[in-house]
Amino acid sequence: MTQIIKGGNLPLSGESMRVAVVRRSGGAEAPKVDAAALLVDADGKVRDRGDLVFYNQPEHAGSGVRLLGEAQGEGGVVADWLEIDPGRIEASVERVVVAASCDGGTFGEVEDLYVRAVSAATGAQLALYAVEDATTETAILLGEFYRRNGGWKFRAVGQGYDSGLPALATDFGFSASDDEDEPMTEAPAAPPAPLPAPVPAPAPPQGAPAPLVVEKTGVPAPYSGVPAPYSGAPQPAALGRLNALPAEFGPEFPCVEYQGEGKEDIETGLTLPRGFIAVDVVKKGVGYLDIVTLTVRKRRWRQVVRSGMDDLRGVGVLHHDGQSPLRLRVDTRGRWMIRLRPVSTLRAFDGPVEGYGPDVLAYTGDETGVRFRFEGDEDKKGYFGVAAHRKGGHWEYRFSRRDRGRGKGDLPRGPRLLVVEADGAWSMEPRPGGGGGFWSRS
Repeated sequence: MTQIIKGGNLPLSGESMRVAVVRRSGGAEAPKVDAAALLVDADGKVRDRGDLVFYNQPEHAGSGVRLLGEAQGEGGVVADWLEIDPGRIEASVERVVVAASCDGGTFGEVEDLYVRAVSAATGAQLALYAVEDATTETAILLGEFYRRNGGWKFRAVGQGYDSGLPALATDFGFSASDDEDEPMTEAPAAPPAPLPAPVPAPAPPQGAPAPLVVEKTGVPAPYSGVPAPYSGAPQPAALGRLNALPAEFGPEFPCVEYQGEGKEDIETGLTLPRGFIAVDVVKKGVGYLDIVTLTVRKRRWRQVVRSGMDDLRGVGVLHHDGQSPLRLRVDTRGRWMIRLRPVSTLRAFDGPVEGYGPDVLAYTGDETGVRFRFEGDEDKKGYFGVAAHRKGGHWEYRFSRRDRGRGKGDLPRGPRLLVVEADGAWSMEPRPGGGGGFWSRS
């Protein structure tokens, strides 16, 4: 029997194989899935960037692993095919890990995902593993071919990542940073801002819509000011546009604020037009924070913001379908506050910017290169990544690294929302030229 479940393994003959990452297409709006392979040594790491085989690097120089491309089948079936010849794999490579990434959605939205290995000579099936438990992942380790007692075996893995292919590759020691070894000058990281003191909402300007009223015990009246995420308490100013994002990127509405403690589901009662909504977050104390949107059955749906930082103050974003009332789940320890506001009030990325922790920026310029700098946490560790979201909720990672350092990337032509995941202080600035970054499609 060649079909196995998660965690199972099968012996292989060592013959040349073709490996398919298969799914059923859901149409033009469905997430885009890409297959990849990583060649890993005995320490569980890639040796250099050449050990990643993916859409911008489709063939390994010396180990008989290559990406053949995408094929369409009947009934909407789509497969990315890899070719793997165990007889040509270098002795220092212990495993070939088959992975996939998902752009414009999560693997929970991908139908009938499975990985299948067949004989390159006869087409006979050698192994098949169907993924049945994917939810919010945007990258996934499907399976691995590994050496055992002079031969080869296949193991079904099914380990997911919410941070895309760059973060998955980073866990195997991979880095695409052009400036990885460039020395960095010491710069003190800005401390997280404290919980803001209650600030009365200003009187709305004449003719402005009435503030939304949230009937929820313990929740203060909606606050209709633009927050200053890194400089103390929010400023009591009337709503105003701070960027040039098109109006269809997200609805305009008075800000709404919620406070609580510990894990809580929020029934906002809001049914806003389809589009992006910015989410300011303040969390007091230690412990992980996770905010997601919920389905009508209160199942986790889309990630809004997550962080393990203490005394967090940051910004996340959600994409609302414009149909069902908006529901959120806040999962953390200690006190917290979240504030929903229009994306038109986000900071614009039109020059050097800096921040501390998660953030969202508005970008409306042309294709450009970007210089990134990440200070890390107090131990100079942590994760830093930037994803570019376009209208409709589709997105792709543009830069990712582990631990303190610098790097270069690029941004596609706007308008985009730049969603920053960071465990400490960071900065980014446009640079001349751009395009053709390692993770960018050629």
